[in-house]
Amino acid sequence: MGAMFNIRSVLWVAFFALILLAWAVMYMMAAMSGVDLVGRPVGANMMPMVGFGALFPMWAIMMAAMMLPTLVPTLRAYEDLMVSANGTRAGWGGVLLGYFVIWVAFAALISVVQVGLIALGAVDALGIASSSIFAGALLVIVGLFQFTRAKEVCHGVCHSPMMYFIGHWKTGFAGGLRMGLGLGAFCVGCCWGFMALGFVGGVMSLLWMGLATLFMILEKLPSVGHIVTKPAGVVLIAAGLILPVWANL
Repeated sequence: MGAMFNIRSVLWVAFFALILLAWAVMYMMAAMSGVDLVGRPVGANMMPMVGFGALFPMWAIMMAAMMLPTLVPTLRAYEDLMVSANGTRAGWGGVLLGYFVIWVAFAALISVVQVGLIALGAVDALGIASSSIFAGALLVIVGLFQFTRAKEVCHGVCHSPMMYFIGHWKTGFAGGLRMGLGLGAFCVGCCWGFMALGFVGGVMSLLWMGLATLFMILEKLPSVGHIVTKPAGVVLIAAGLILPVWANL
């Protein structure tokens, strides 16, 4: 029992250390890029990231910083089944790895999207929308998505990972990996919009990252997750409609 407790402690400490490291790296990348905490350029030493080779590592690290904290309830749910359903620490690690693999794949996809948006002039070199109309449209689209059946289904899985485990239970590392991939896919389906909103606030904005991470954590909490989703949609739609008008005043 003591050895199992120590392994559990080491894995959890390593998990949170990885999150802290990802945030520290993002802070250093923002500082090296010459932007402030809001993602706006400061001084004349701005080093924009415009190619896939620069954007993909940035987005991958961002996924670790923003999405791994939201995985805590899922990993805790897996732990609750370790005794009754023959779960293992290897399976726990498999869930974590599968989840992260899916988000790294999403990082590659959104990096390609950003390269395309830069080429079209829709966003600037800092990943900020070039027009208030485009920014407002993104806010409205993400806000409307909060009311869709797809959001409801994906959020339901993310909000209640225990039910997903019970319905898709596989033992061992391979089983954990398979379940992690599935959970990661539902999580992307639930949260992709908040990643896309980086093009409104600036993809290098630590303020946007922090607020988006906080909201996504709240969405996955069993006690409040189902309460905040639709009100957030209303706020986003309203912000998207107001932004172009405000920008032109």
